[in-house]
Amino acid sequence: MKTLVRWLRFNLVGTVGLVLQLGVLAAWNSLSPAHYLLASAVAVELALVHNFFWHRRYTWREREAAHPFVRFQVANGSVSVLGNLGLMRILVGKEHLPLIVANLIAISCCSLANFCLGDSWVFAQRGTKQVIARADF
Repeated sequence: MKTLVRWLRFNLVGTVGLVLQLGVLAAWNSLSPAHYLLASAVAVELALVHNFFWHRRYTWREREAAHPFVRFQVANGSVSVLGNLGLMRILVGKEHLPLIVANLIAISCCSLANFCLGDSWVFAQRGTKQVIARADF
């Protein structure tokens, strides 16, 4: 599959995950607005689980990777949870941006790293060289 097609599929799955994440975040925040970081962590993890299953069945369906759920949680989970919580702390806690706007910014910032990790490591074919993509500057 061409990288552009895979990127479009990745973004389609991610868009549905984004709606799930924002819905959970908004619902949790309406119940307990003082705990936006906990709400962010729960929302991110639910979106991660959703996205993993759809990426495995749709985005990278032709690949049989070793331990993809563990790899997804380690790679994409780390980027998403740490990136979202770090950015939410800055954007909401210090810059006082609205919760949903800040979360959209955080998701966008983590997206490219998650695609690269998914394509090069999480869903890499067994027996293929597994190299993390890097940019030459």
